[in-house]
Amino acid sequence: MNAITVILLTHNEEKHIARCLKSLAPIAAAVFVIDSFSTDRTCDIAREMGAQVFQNPWVNYSTQFNWALQNCPIQTPWTMRMDCDEYLLPELITEIQQKIPVARPEVGGFIIKRRVYFMDRWIKHGGFYPHRLLRIWRTNTATLEDRWMDEHVVLEAGTTEALTHDMVDHNLNDLTWWINKHNHYATREMLDLLAIHNKTTSAQNVDVSLSGEQYSRKRWVKEKLYSRIPLFAGPFFYFLYRYFLLLGFLDGKPGLIWHFLQGFWYRFLVDAKLYEHRLRAPKS
Repeated sequence: MNAITVILLTHNEEKHIARCLKSLAPIAAAVFVIDSFSTDRTCDIAREMGAQVFQNPWVNYSTQFNWALQNCPIQTPWTMRMDCDEYLLPELITEIQQKIPVARPEVGGFIIKRRVYFMDRWIKHGGFYPHRLLRIWRTNTATLEDRWMDEHVVLEAGTTEALTHDMVDHNLNDLTWWINKHNHYATREMLDLLAIHNKTTSAQNVDVSLSGEQYSRKRWVKEKLYSRIPLFAGPFFYFLYRYFLLLGFLDGKPGLIWHFLQGFWYRFLVDAKLYEHRLRAPKS
């Protein structure tokens, strides 16, 4: 018997949701879709494929996901987080089926490696693979960080164990959609950096440590190093580091576009929004 409930947040995901739900069917006892009032067929497709659909107004990812944890009738011993543009590879499905039922009592969560596809190419280099994320945990033992951007699952009890096989993040929308999405992300990232600078981030966060999991190390670099670099300098160094030192150039033309847009343009846009915010802030 499947022992996992999956939570999916959706808004106009009709391109992705069937693929995602199909990959979850072998491992999920229930799927709860938390929709922020889609105008396409997202909810219809989800219901047709057996998911339970709830609708709740959108504030940010953390608020929506934690609302799901508090309001959905989760009755399985394990809970899982997925995004609609993600899916599980067959070998990961088999591994979950084999390992979750026999997990040791001290194991509170499982980390999954995520591989990103961009323009139909697996982005293997530039420090982007493997991207290790805590995605499965014992029900009622975790929440999502209260942040505007880069939210991670905070495990409140137990150790973590890493699964061997991968999930895939492969968004099927075009580049214009991607750029618009990351423009909104940049605003959220700007708010997150302001909270770091002002020391107003939530106390409920993953550990910030160079000796911790991958997401803890990345958070340490972001908060202790990158956030202290002068505006507009960080994006240049970050792109050069990713594209040359971490061999991002091996990902071909899609990799060039990805590493430049995600590693330079996006970071530069965040800095520009920070600069604009400070320029317009009332002078004390």
